[in-house]
Amino acid sequence: MTKSESDLVIVIRGRGRVSALGLGADWNAVASPFTQHPAGLPVAALPAAAEAAVAALRQSHSAYRQLDRTVLLALLAARAAARQNKCHSERSEESRSESSHLFATIPSEILRFALNDVPLADTNQLQLAVSIGSSRGATGRLEEFHAEFLAEGRVPASASPLTTLGNVASWVAFDAGQVGAAALSHSSTCSSAFQALGNAVAWLRAGMADRFLAGGAEAPLTAFTLAQMQAIGIYSPFAATDWPCRPGAGRPSTFVLGEGAAVFVLERGSRAALQAANEPALLLDGVGFGFEALGSKTGLSADGQHFQQAMRAALQQAGVAPAEVDAVVLHSPGTPVGDAAERAALRAVFGEQLPLLLSNKWLLGHTLGASAALSLDFALHVLETQTWPTPPFATDVNGPGERPVRRVLINAAGFGGNAASVVVSLGM
Repeated sequence: MTKSESDLVIVIRGRGRVSALGLGADWNAVASPFTQHPAGLPVAALPAAAEAAVAALRQSHSAYRQLDRTVLLALLAARAAARQNKCHSERSEESRSESSHLFATIPSEILRFALNDVPLADTNQLQLAVSIGSSRGATGRLEEFHAEFLAEGRVPASASPLTTLGNVASWVAFDAGQVGAAALSHSSTCSSAFQALGNAVAWLRAGMADRFLAGGAEAPLTAFTLAQMQAIGIYSPFAATDWPCRPGAGRPSTFVLGEGAAVFVLERGSRAALQAANEPALLLDGVGFGFEALGSKTGLSADGQHFQQAMRAALQQAGVAPAEVDAVVLHSPGTPVGDAAERAALRAVFGEQLPLLLSNKWLLGHTLGASAALSLDFALHVLETQTWPTPPFATDVNGPGERPVRRVLINAAGFGGNAASVVVSLGM
């Protein structure tokens, strides 16, 4: 690694999220955010205020009225991330001289879409790339178009462009007024958001972009998708009011579907400039991927080989030893076999003395392609506040910490044998 390469850091300048906890995340929720779906299963759906924001966004632009819910969630999260980045930039402007600016920021005129909640379509200066992951993409619209086809034997011409996976990132780019930069969509089941972040990091490190909006979005709470998850035999038997998603609690399986999105503003930065300014920053230090070829597309090895590969790759890219990781935000969806395999992989990488194990799925459910991004957002919350909620059931996650949390590893995995891990830290 050259000196210039070692000085390069990827800084998380803004983040936005929407989930069952609302627009933003009240990680200290004391009441179950789960509700009962008409299909008779508990789900982690958006609360009323967030639902109103989705409805208002849909009506804010004529083109948005046809968009799938997954796309709208991505737009809300991206706007919030850009808004936070803008606020950070304004605070930095007040506290530092022009010569001490650490990173390029999105120009204020570009951010009118985030501040005024209207799209910007008249700029040619924006070089903001977009990378969004979604496991299933336009699930709701696809099912609607299919039902229409079965009933009437035809579909509208808009069916194909509105249901291709690429429309998630392309509409985020449109809403941001993006012109002339990449708009990338990724689908790799439940690690899709980390595939999107990994691509963004690679582009940033290679100098192919200066900043990215990257993350994941998913709106899978449809009758057909719920029926698929129930058919696998992993859905939670607990009522919506009884904390039905219980990662790390053992049997029975407590998988619960949720919906949401999280998007991050990523920028190239300088480690030396950060240290000189003595300014804390959230750093994305490493992204790693793993794969294990199995006979069953829903199966995984007992010792989580793909988890091991992904974690080791992320640690290597970050340049840190396992002992330097203070906490792990688990993928852990509440399935006994999956939870056990991930913990076996952790022991293979970290030894018997594991870092603090954390999870947010008991608050959000499993949001499929958005889950990794929402787990990353949770990790950043822990880094910033040194706090996390305690589940009201027996489990091995979210216990008391024995040391300050300065570096977190986040795991994600999905059908097909793939896994991805990310390392983030609080740097100076």
